[in-house]
Amino acid sequence: MSDHDHDHDHAGRDAEGAGSHSGHAHGVAADADRRWLTIALVLIAVFMCAEVVVGAVAHSLALISDAAHMLTDVASIVLALVAMRLAARPAKGHYTYGLKRVEILSAQANGLTLLLLSVWLAYESIHRLISPTDVTGGLVLATALVGVAVNLAATWAISKANRTSMNVEGAYQHILTDLFGFIATAIAGAIVLATGFARADAIASLLVVALMLRAGYGLVRDSARVFLEAAPAGVDPDALGDRLAARDLVVEIHDLHVWQITSGQNAVSAHVLVTPGSDCHAVRRDLQRLLAGEYRIGHATLQVDHVGEEPTDLLQITGAGAEEGNGHCEDAHGSVHTSRPHEH
Repeated sequence: MSDHDHDHDHAGRDAEGAGSHSGHAHGVAADADRRWLTIALVLIAVFMCAEVVVGAVAHSLALISDAAHMLTDVASIVLALVAMRLAARPAKGHYTYGLKRVEILSAQANGLTLLLLSVWLAYESIHRLISPTDVTGGLVLATALVGVAVNLAATWAISKANRTSMNVEGAYQHILTDLFGFIATAIAGAIVLATGFARADAIASLLVVALMLRAGYGLVRDSARVFLEAAPAGVDPDALGDRLAARDLVVEIHDLHVWQITSGQNAVSAHVLVTPGSDCHAVRRDLQRLLAGEYRIGHATLQVDHVGEEPTDLLQITGAGAEEGNGHCEDAHGSVHTSRPHEH
């Protein structure tokens, strides 16, 4: 019989066991409602098609740029829906975390499309400032006002979904940016209608570009942090290590790693050295409660050992074992944390 022929149902394992991950879930949050995203998708797609036609008739770059941005809105929502479905698949086979980072890929794609599209629209806007074309202000104003209403409805719909997901937040930022863009376009249309100042259309387009750059940069930055396995925003690994090392019976923390699996799912791993004879399982549970309660880190993998229990396999880095060449991880990953004053 193959060594791998075994039962994969671990439901009956002791919740207090070393392999337990009780207290946190890896599924897609229930409030990440696909229905709200679908409503927003239909609203945006229908209006986008109408806006392309009106923009061409009115010779309005602001409307065309808004329509182009709405195309990225449609793509971002479709990506969000696909990513939600993939992320909900259970972890198995080679994908031990499942496909949860698909949503981060989606968020990064949304950010990159915003940045690339903003470059093209900036070029066209500057060209229109230099050589303005006749713009039908009335059509621009009326279409932009309808666009404001449509985007308000779409923004409200997506706000009902789970915005703790970076993926959903990416779609939300797309549509929110478009809402501000339509407001700027409506103002430009009113100016053209009232004064005939055609360059107002290009200026409105540049305002849309600025909003797209801001939203796109934020999405690319945040998704890149996840891919590079940086510590979650608001978590200082050094401060976290010191906090863990200060707990009762803990002598030292090393090989500390803190990262995000995906949006809203933070993880930590570390080697923990405790005083000889202490209850290492009780220490582990205490540290896990601290991580879950104060840092919202539910996925904690902690290797706990007693100091000096087996001198030949001593795990201590900073003590005598290290000086004698018996230290664990001569090239330690990251800082070493103890309850005594130390440098990071």
